Amino acid sequence: QVQLVESGGGLVQPGGSLNLSCAASGSIFSIVIMGWYRQAPEKQRELVAQITGGGSTTYVDSVKGRFTISRNNAKNTAYLQMNSLKPEDTAVYYCRFLSGNGLFYWGKGTLVTVSS
Repeated sequence: QVQLVESGGGLVQPGGSLNLSCAASGSIFSIVIMGWYRQAPEKQRELVAQITGGGSTTYVDSVKGRFTISRNNAKNTAYLQMNSLKPEDTAVYYCRFLSGNGLFYWGKGTLVTVSS
């Protein structure tokens, strides 16, 4: 059974940084896309960033230039480096992987709070 486990969330002051990780355990057929989503209170979940197996990346406009997504294929792990954090980045961050056989897997989320 495949599980995704996020880590690295927490409380940070505006302007600070956090690095999120998402590791997949279990037998997972090659991971095509690794993505990070977030959901703020009373808002819809949105795609923050995603990266393909070839390294192509996509970012939502609000995080461009501040967040960087990366992946380690050997470890089935995705990362999200978040710099210059703003209060509006406060949300629960989820990872989602798309496997080569067309299955989606979600993590349970990690809370990021940006506040002074």
